[in-house]
Amino acid sequence: MKRWWKSIAVVVLAVTLVIESVMSDPQTNKLSKPGRECSGFDAGSPSEFFRNVNATFADLRRQLSVQKKHFATAEQASSANPVYTLFQCRDYLSTADCVACFNVATVDIRNICKLNNGARVIYDGCFLRYELRTFYTEIELGLSSEECRGNGTVPAQAAYTLVAVQLLKDLAEATPKIKNFFAVAKRQVFDGGPSAKASVTVYGLAQCTGTVSQGDCGKCLWGGYSNLQGCLPQSGGSSAAGGCFLRYSVTPFFADNDITNITPYLQGGSSSNKTAIIAGGVGAISLLLLLIALLLWYRSSQKRRTDNRGDILGVTKLQGPTIYKYKDLKSATKNFSEECKIGEGGFGDVYKGIISNENIVAVKKLEVRTSKEKADFESEVRLIANVHHRNIIRLLGCSGKGPVQILVYEYMENGSLDTFLYGNKRGTLSWKQRIDIILGIARGLAYLHEQFHVCIIHRDVKSSNILLDDDFQPKIADFGLARLLPTDQSHLTTRFAGTLGYTAPEYAINGHLSEKVDTYGFGVVVLEILSGQNCNKMKNELLTQSLLEYAWKSYNNGTHEDLIDGTIDSGEYNVENAKKMIEIALKCTQSPVSLRPTMSEVVVMLVNYASPEQQKINKDSVKYIEDDV
Repeated sequence: MKRWWKSIAVVVLAVTLVIESVMSDPQTNKLSKPGRECSGFDAGSPSEFFRNVNATFADLRRQLSVQKKHFATAEQASSANPVYTLFQCRDYLSTADCVACFNVATVDIRNICKLNNGARVIYDGCFLRYELRTFYTEIELGLSSEECRGNGTVPAQAAYTLVAVQLLKDLAEATPKIKNFFAVAKRQVFDGGPSAKASVTVYGLAQCTGTVSQGDCGKCLWGGYSNLQGCLPQSGGSSAAGGCFLRYSVTPFFADNDITNITPYLQGGSSSNKTAIIAGGVGAISLLLLLIALLLWYRSSQKRRTDNRGDILGVTKLQGPTIYKYKDLKSATKNFSEECKIGEGGFGDVYKGIISNENIVAVKKLEVRTSKEKADFESEVRLIANVHHRNIIRLLGCSGKGPVQILVYEYMENGSLDTFLYGNKRGTLSWKQRIDIILGIARGLAYLHEQFHVCIIHRDVKSSNILLDDDFQPKIADFGLARLLPTDQSHLTTRFAGTLGYTAPEYAINGHLSEKVDTYGFGVVVLEILSGQNCNKMKNELLTQSLLEYAWKSYNNGTHEDLIDGTIDSGEYNVENAKKMIEIALKCTQSPVSLRPTMSEVVVMLVNYASPEQQKINKDSVKYIEDDV
């Protein structure tokens, strides 16, 4: 009898293990993009550094398996080679799956970033990162990774897209208000037929790391919400940044008993019923046609363009700059000839060069006279060589001979933005392209201010410092070098490194420098993009006014449309949306400084065309900026 019971017990145990193994799914589909996984530099003392890495991994594994945590941090901070590590898995995963995802991540991260003192890997099921510095509160919108899945063949496509967008929006709104920054939900899509049957179900997930603030969680998720717009109407997509994760799919990836009730965290309650009625209403053909038209426009305006220019010199991303031989760059630019010159400015002349492997680069010459200036130059170059963002010009390397220091950048075929606004290419940018450029500039500045490991203030945000790539995506140039200029040189004045008309008065007059100086310059550039006018040289009958003054008066008079560039077909844009864009620009130029939004807040406003209450400028507290000057 005992043997019989033992046999049954063994069989039951075996069946249980088989069932668990079948149902187990650590969700290790990788999302992190090659080139964005490794950060920092080669570890100074690799053996000690990676001993510390292994120690943090062991600590994390103990927290996951013994304490059954789904979010954990570990550090070896007292060493000369400190390590700070963070791991998070999705709350619906079992402890076994969470540990399994962690195990995959630790193997991958060691293989991919063998010598770097910083690395990250992101999967559907988990996220692992380590650095030599604390990073736990960072959200890193500029380094997000997205993946679209499926082919857009879901039934009731227009209704499906509407429901999926609303689900993602509700998750982005609700999750920051939930204690553990985690929520999963699902919504049914009705086909609109006589029986109003559900044709498909959309599943969604939102999660932030446990160490970010509620506000940053919201910013991160709204950024992910924006990124996923380009995936619809495909059947699935994921967006992951350092501080958050957002995913949707028509295939279930969590159990129904894990679903979060997000209704109490939404303003005005759940909108799912209303959405379902609109999507599935019988006879609402005209409404659906309108939705489809809006969807096609919105999808085209929000579609992300993958930066496939690649690593044009074969340089590993997120490491120090490549050192070029002076003679090679001299040869590449035909001895820095006038024929090859493509620009000049306060930071030096720029030349087009063709290097030995037939790649085109932009070569900038600077004059650095003293040993201190050279040391500052080298320190600054090493810093900005690690700035990587789709909307920031990439520094490839440098070279130096005597007092001449040279920077090598990726080459932008379309040149600077100002030539398209009021130069010889005026009138060639569509409304859609202008909005994409505005959003790209905002994202780049938000990265410099808040997502890079040190805050970089550009100081000279203007249209001529915005370059355009082959797809007319903006790249911010000439950042981080203002303090390298000799103290007796600047663009127009010795008191600040900037350009009059774009520079905030508190900096130009009193020398008060903050990130809000860049916000001000951004606001002026937005007005230039919308109007096609130079901020200092209005080309109309109002020659006595600056562009900013004219914009404020148009705003106060309710004549926003008068500001829009006349070369743009009025059928390309919605007047109300144009009004909101102008309001955002003016909000950025408000005084005092405290009234201006941060650039990450600007990104959220631009992405979501925030409600009129959020966009409204307090006229009672706002005076035209020249009143303060």
